[in-house]
Amino acid sequence: MTKTLLSALLAVLTLAAMIPTSYAVTRDEIDTLITQANGLQDEQAALDQQITAYSSGIAEALEQKAALDAEIAVIAEEVAALEAKIADCEERIYAAEDDLRQAQVKEAEKYEQFCQRVRAMEEQGRMNYWMILFHATSFADFLTRLDFVSEIMQADQRVMDDLRTLQEQIAAKREELKESHQELEAANAECQVKQAELDAQREAANQLIIELEANRAEAEADRNILTEEAERIQEEILRLSETLAREEEEARIRAEQEAAEAYRLMRERMSAELDDFVMSAGSGGYIWPVSSHRITSTFGGRASPGGIGSTNHKGIDIGGVGYGSTVHAAKGGVVIISQYSTSYGNFVVVSHGSGNTTLYAHMSSRLVEAGQAVSQGDILGLTGSTGHSTGPHLHFEITENGTRINPLIYLGSGD
Repeated sequence: MTKTLLSALLAVLTLAAMIPTSYAVTRDEIDTLITQANGLQDEQAALDQQITAYSSGIAEALEQKAALDAEIAVIAEEVAALEAKIADCEERIYAAEDDLRQAQVKEAEKYEQFCQRVRAMEEQGRMNYWMILFHATSFADFLTRLDFVSEIMQADQRVMDDLRTLQEQIAAKREELKESHQELEAANAECQVKQAELDAQREAANQLIIELEANRAEAEADRNILTEEAERIQEEILRLSETLAREEEEARIRAEQEAAEAYRLMRERMSAELDDFVMSAGSGGYIWPVSSHRITSTFGGRASPGGIGSTNHKGIDIGGVGYGSTVHAAKGGVVIISQYSTSYGNFVVVSHGSGNTTLYAHMSSRLVEAGQAVSQGDILGLTGSTGHSTGPHLHFEITENGTRINPLIYLGSGD
């Protein structure tokens, strides 16, 4: 089929469904929507940057949290070791104090014995050991007295030696207590420093967790806003489609009367080309919007690409297009939206009449304007990765009777 004949046939086939480009009310509504969208572009771009910053910062924050947890574990072991050292010092101090008390009791007892001995000597008129010996009445008495004096002297010496030993022990215990107390004070001071460091690290880790939770909550709230925006755009598409459908019905009646005769004359002459055309299009009269047929994401439930994409995919993603591939109208109609949004990026919506629309998203540039009539195969824009996209591809949707359906029903399974 030649390009001229194909264009003529498409003009005849779509004439009944095409709406004139001078619908004042619908055009005003579209212009208002575009003005509102343009006014929000700066705010939406800033929101995209914020979400990107949150996503890139989460991994780094988690690594920092892991490092803080490791430091906390080391410091906690150091604090536990210091607490064990403090407990040991306290136990040794308690034992030394107990030994000191016992030594002091023994010292008091020996001192009392010494005092009793001195009082006894005073009561006896300060009699010394020689006087006891000189009062012996015989040599045998002298030997007896000598043994007695020797025992008394040994007893007195033992008392004095024991008293001196106890005093030395008490002095040593006091020195040991002093050293233990100094060691305890140093350990307590070091433990307080480590405990303060541990508390600071724990506070830093807790604060980090709070910030992560706040950022995650804010990012989730922002994502909900973007989802709501996408739904709002879809609702607006449906509303505009319904408005155009009412006007299209009136235009269709007029166009059918004008096209009927031309169609009848061309039908036989172009039947072969028409058969070829039908074979190239899907069962619903759609053609592939790009040359690639590689499906990278199907219609319906899926994992969110990059953590930003929808988990309930309302269209299909066609990959293998790179940047700058031409995007064609899958079906003839009227462009009702050509604008930029945070979620779809550069996108175009074409109405095919009676609540039937197609949507082409994430394009690098748009080459048509709202209100423009297009034929099947006309270029709408160039492929890209604008909006919420993780790489160059075309997001393609089909809406029939106000409901988005799986485009592969008409296009086939793809590659």
